[in-house]
Amino acid sequence: MLPSKSDHRAHLKRFAVNISMVILLFISALFTGIYLNHQKALDQELKGRAQALFNSIIITRKWNALHGGVFVEKTPGMVSNPYLQSPDITASNGKTYTKKNPALMTREISEIADKEGAFQFHITSLRPLNPGNAPDTFERQALLSFAQGKSETILKEKNGNATYYRYMAPLFVEESCLSCHADQGYRIGDVRGGISIRFNIEKMERALVLNKLLLALLFTVTLASLLGIVFSLVGSLKKKLAAAEETIREMATTDELTKLKNRRFLLNRLAEEIERATRYRHPLSCIFFDADHFKEINDTYGHEAGDEVLKTISTTAQGQCRLTDILGRYGGEEFLMILPETEREQATALAERLRQAIEHQTSIADHPQIRITATFGVACYSPETTVPQPDRSVIINQADAAMLEAKKAGRNRVGIAP
Repeated sequence: MLPSKSDHRAHLKRFAVNISMVILLFISALFTGIYLNHQKALDQELKGRAQALFNSIIITRKWNALHGGVFVEKTPGMVSNPYLQSPDITASNGKTYTKKNPALMTREISEIADKEGAFQFHITSLRPLNPGNAPDTFERQALLSFAQGKSETILKEKNGNATYYRYMAPLFVEESCLSCHADQGYRIGDVRGGISIRFNIEKMERALVLNKLLLALLFTVTLASLLGIVFSLVGSLKKKLAAAEETIREMATTDELTKLKNRRFLLNRLAEEIERATRYRHPLSCIFFDADHFKEINDTYGHEAGDEVLKTISTTAQGQCRLTDILGRYGGEEFLMILPETEREQATALAERLRQAIEHQTSIADHPQIRITATFGVACYSPETTVPQPDRSVIINQADAAMLEAKKAGRNRVGIAP
């Protein structure tokens, strides 16, 4: 039994929903991967920039420390480092020079960078000699984490309308540091403090937001396009399946040679018509007929000629059918015609017209010498007089018996069941 159309629609709907979910998951995973990869690349770029700045500062400080600090001419307004012992010296030419140690040099470079708007960095410690080097909240948490073995700390923070990227890594005590910090109890290798880097990433954050919007738009367009294609294909598949199903149904109920309805269809339809006739108290008639001397035609002219005879009878019978009549090939050279709401007299008259039409048929393909006739049997079921409702085989047997009696009487005539 073929699936119903509603079953096909349900299967196609489930298929469309399932493939849509697969596409949704695939596209979501793809674009999520693109976004996360972009975010990762951006984070790596920011981190690399911060590390480069940090390393530049470290190298600069190391150069200063290797020379034991750098003396510069003390100009008007310049304040000597109060945390150094004897920071000033007077040269033989009478000029005064003051010592810039690594910490002071770092702070002054940071001030210049801050004024230029490029970046900021801050040297700090949990125990700073200079109160100006005291840590803020981010720096304090970073310094505490360094004491636990962490190598770096990163944070994005909002400050007003701007977003800043903050990076901090530890400073370790080296031998050159002890000249200033030995009194604090540090030993070589200890975490003495750290340097925090800070720079504005607002433009980059805006670009990232724009990129999110573009990705969301592209995701929506891609998803809509793919789903549109899927539903278009499903719609096309639905039409093709419907056409294929209709073809299969037609093949399942159609005789291949004559293109009339086949025996299975006739039996099912006759049962339906008997039930309908009983319900509405309407008459129902059947005409059973077959080709006369069909075996002789096959034996004399061949089976191809016999096939042409059957097709000719089929075409002729179709020409005599009314819109409500059901005609089919019952088997071999036998045919059955179901006549809903038809009295015995009407059925007999139709059988006679059909007999005459077949008798006068001379257009047998390639065999004009063949003359064909057919013998008919008519049976009628009338709910007003027939009780109880008969089985379909009863009516067919009655019509078949009437046909056989007509054959005994000489063929090419109509027999009527009592």
